[in-house]
Amino acid sequence: MKGKLKKAVDVLMTAALLFLMGYQFWGQKAHEWVGAGIFVLFAAHHILNFNWYKNLFRGKYTAFRLFQVIIDVLTFLSMCALVYSSVILSRHVFAFLPIESGLALARRLHILGSYWGFLLMGLHLGLHWNMVLGSLKGKRRSDSRIRKILLFLSGLIVALYGGWVFVKRDFASYLFLRSEFVFLDYEESKILFYLEYLSLVGICIFSSHYLGKLLRLFKKKESGR
Repeated sequence: MKGKLKKAVDVLMTAALLFLMGYQFWGQKAHEWVGAGIFVLFAAHHILNFNWYKNLFRGKYTAFRLFQVIIDVLTFLSMCALVYSSVILSRHVFAFLPIESGLALARRLHILGSYWGFLLMGLHLGLHWNMVLGSLKGKRRSDSRIRKILLFLSGLIVALYGGWVFVKRDFASYLFLRSEFVFLDYEESKILFYLEYLSLVGICIFSSHYLGKLLRLFKKKESGR
């Protein structure tokens, strides 16, 4: 039951974050309420995964575990930046709070938290992608080998497209705050927008999944000496 609840929370968080990236389609009010919802899901995610904190300083740190912890900590920090900035910038959900200063800093933190958090979410998903792939593998060895090749090639295509989208949408300017104003195209197709943003999640999943496999392989070689 707990495992199913974890999956449900993770799926809802991913869907909510994708929704939030399309601010221009839904407006300020919907953006804020869904944003408030994702913070509730974020809190639930950490409560359900509390054992991660309990085991944080236990056991040996391999290269893979260190990579995983770095991604998780950076994701946590980006969400904290979003929580703080969202409350400061709110015009609906938290409008009752008497906040009149800190808007410039909050705007910067919101951009950084949004764009870094979006990519870090994809990297985080990639570290747990084996669970998804495990459900797609065939029973026969040959079938499993073919599926692995097909999954790798399809993942590579999505990742390459995601790389093109990253450049096309000038993601780097927001990640490194070269621009403090996000360009919003109110006329673009919703379907194309979300397909492109899914491909950005795809390149992150692909990168962290196969980097994780490489780090695990490195660990096996080291232990085999």
